[in-house]
Amino acid sequence: MITFLEGKLDTKQLARIEMNVGGVGYEVFIPLSSYDQLPLEGETCRILTYHHITDAGQKLFGFCSEEERDMFTRLLTISGVGPKLAISTLSGLPVRELKSALINGDIKQISSISGIGKKTAERIVVELRDKFDVGEQLDAFVPAETPGDSRLRDAALALGALGQKPDDAAKMIKAVAAKLTPDMTVEDLIRLALTR
Repeated sequence: MITFLEGKLDTKQLARIEMNVGGVGYEVFIPLSSYDQLPLEGETCRILTYHHITDAGQKLFGFCSEEERDMFTRLLTISGVGPKLAISTLSGLPVRELKSALINGDIKQISSISGIGKKTAERIVVELRDKFDVGEQLDAFVPAETPGDSRLRDAALALGALGQKPDDAAKMIKAVAAKLTPDMTVEDLIRLALTR
């Protein structure tokens, strides 16, 4: 399997790139979210890949982050979702927004992506909703720029270790996140969440 490529970016288009790696040209299909993070043509870059092999042939799909590749592979586990639709999904919504929509069951937002109808959106939500760990579920509720984000994540993970289901732990932390102050500790957050 080819898990990454590192070399010169020869061609950069919205849906695909060509990379020169040791004199060999590779065509790699990418989502829009990765396109925005790529360097200029002619520069060196490293891209994570998913090597898709079928009877019809082989294709490489590329990503600028592990989070994108992970979401791509999760989408491929769903019946009726192939690589083309998975890439389209990642192009339609950034990974963080897609996770949030999945965890919150926002079928309307997912079905707004080109190529995904209501039934496919429902299937994606049903099959992926519970497959996110507590940290990922917390990300759906807490903006990345939130001060104290690591304390919220640590408290949610601790609640999970205490036996709370990941989605329950994330919801408990979401409920107390508004009360977060700079002097609060993880222990304070856990106590507050458990007393609600």
